[in-house]
Amino acid sequence: MKLILVALALSLVSTACGTETAGEPTELILVTHASFAISDETLAAFTANTGVTVSILTSQDAGFLVNQAILTKDNPTADVLFGVDNTFLSRAVEAELFVAYESPQLAFVPDSLELDPRVTPISFGDVCLNYDKMAFESSRAPATLDDLIDPAFSGQLVVEHPATSSPGLAFLMATIAEYGEDGWQDYWRGLIANDVEIAPDWSAAYYGSFTGGGGADKPIVVSYASSPPAGVIFSEVPLDEAPTATVTEGCFRQIEFAGILVDSDAARAFIDFMLSKTFQEDIPLNMFVFPANQDAALPQEFIDHTEIPTDPATLDPATIEANRERWIEEWTQLVLN
Repeated sequence: MKLILVALALSLVSTACGTETAGEPTELILVTHASFAISDETLAAFTANTGVTVSILTSQDAGFLVNQAILTKDNPTADVLFGVDNTFLSRAVEAELFVAYESPQLAFVPDSLELDPRVTPISFGDVCLNYDKMAFESSRAPATLDDLIDPAFSGQLVVEHPATSSPGLAFLMATIAEYGEDGWQDYWRGLIANDVEIAPDWSAAYYGSFTGGGGADKPIVVSYASSPPAGVIFSEVPLDEAPTATVTEGCFRQIEFAGILVDSDAARAFIDFMLSKTFQEDIPLNMFVFPANQDAALPQEFIDHTEIPTDPATLDPATIEANRERWIEEWTQLVLN
């Protein structure tokens, strides 16, 4: 991702605190994962209101992002971090990475997204099964996780490796939430017997194997609830209907948070701004996840072509932190050996 650098103002005007500081221009550094995207115009709005320029440092995925922040905790490389999700939240919290801050904008965020007072929920997405509608025009489409071990769906599913893919890890968590410690491995044995394909990452699964993404021969993939509208938006020809659909049973909800690494008026103002409608309404078409602010308007494509799960699976972040590496190791031994 390119470095986003908004023009500097000559003075800092903090709208959050109503103070003005003269002198050198002020810069705020945001460190985030490689999938972060927001428009230059949105960041320019923050600069126009505060005089603070925003520079973006990109890391890799959420796990790498958190690990790097922990290693540099005593000398942070950024002021604010965005991209820690509920699968790595406890690691960040236990390392005391963040300065606690409660934004007044949290009044517009559902309580279900607020998992810890030291971080602020900014967006969420649901990792779900997607299927190619055309492949199931004359047969039953999958509707549950149990369907995937039915011989009728043999050889039709591609999933991502949980050690190398965020949706792959989320899907593993969904199976653990659904079948428990005593049953998830038996479920995966059923997937193996039903000829599941393991891809290294989302792109390889979606574009390389999933027929709905132009791939080879798998009509079912682990992807996102927001994938169907993306299929409409990026289609080379206008579409009235998404070519893919979401299975809303067996989804796992990922929540992404922002946290303050170095406390300042500018950092607090930026957290507030990230929950503003200006920022929140720019999220869906840039990152294809959903805004945490429930008053933010969704693009029409999301309204027309997305079905948000009503009861997605979740696991306590502390439970994930205590067991994540063991679960991945057990999955690897079971599925790949």
